[in-house]
Amino acid sequence: MKKNRTLSIYIVLLMAVILLLFLNICVGSVKVPFSEAIMSLVGKNKDTSFYDIVMLIRFPRAVGAIVLGGGLSLAGFALQSFFHNPIAGPYLLGISSGAKLTVALLFVFAANMVPSAAYGAKIICAFLGAFLAMGFVLLCSKKINNMAMLLVCGIMIGYICSAVTDFVVTFAKEADIVNLHNWTKGSLSGLTWMDDLVLSVIILVASFGLLALSKPLSAYAMGENYAKSVGVNIKRFRVMLVIISSLLAATVTAFAGPVSFVGIAVPHIVRGLTKSTKPIVLIPACFIGGGAFCLLCDFVARVILSPVELSISTVTAFFGAPVVIYILIQRRKRA
Repeated sequence: MKKNRTLSIYIVLLMAVILLLFLNICVGSVKVPFSEAIMSLVGKNKDTSFYDIVMLIRFPRAVGAIVLGGGLSLAGFALQSFFHNPIAGPYLLGISSGAKLTVALLFVFAANMVPSAAYGAKIICAFLGAFLAMGFVLLCSKKINNMAMLLVCGIMIGYICSAVTDFVVTFAKEADIVNLHNWTKGSLSGLTWMDDLVLSVIILVASFGLLALSKPLSAYAMGENYAKSVGVNIKRFRVMLVIISSLLAATVTAFAGPVSFVGIAVPHIVRGLTKSTKPIVLIPACFIGGGAFCLLCDFVARVILSPVELSISTVTAFFGAPVVIYILIQRRKRA
């Protein structure tokens, strides 16, 4: 019965991704007929303007939304498993803000030495920032046992990183300030096929790495002592979890800027849908669900005030914040 339910949820989530994918491709400031979208996808109308809109702008952006949404959801799932807290996430814990700060430093002060579009430079800088922010959170966790206070520390780290980022942006060239401002608010605009290729390789490798940790994750959820009793190397397991979650959050931030609440909301929604606590079930569902969630949010960001485009974080916060409030209320009731 549970297997049938899980399979049904997977099918529903995949159908949602496909439906939202075509919605993102067809709807916008220029409407693309469904038949033209299909013809563009199969490469049969390369000479029309619809082909350029679909294949050079909307389709790579939609693919990026799926992969980045999936990666951010898994980062949130990994952090929630690490801290045993359902509202732990890369944005609230300041990890995304740490990545944002180091990438902004690259854009502003090292653009002449290293091209700001260099994928390796962006990802390395974002990873270092995410890892440093995560390190501060871990240091705080050794002194603070209360998870609520630890969350507050993460939020404060995020605010500090955001404040320093805003200060750094003031030194940017006048022509780059608008782009930097949009990027720091979170945006999928301008994603190309090359961007999709790079971020897909990194995020999929990290995702399979997390999937490989399914058994240790299940044991760790039962408590450290139980995990040790079944042979889990706790120190190595924690290091792997920190590296994977930081890499996922850093990659998303490098390409799309900091995107809020996806890493918290989606894992919780998926748990509710699947009625499962097994990582082997939740990890694929989180990835697919995160892709669908980001496709929906990006669609709203593009269309609701067209031709003006909202930042994706504005929309993800609108949909994700109520989920966090619901989690807090439910935890309060159980206390």
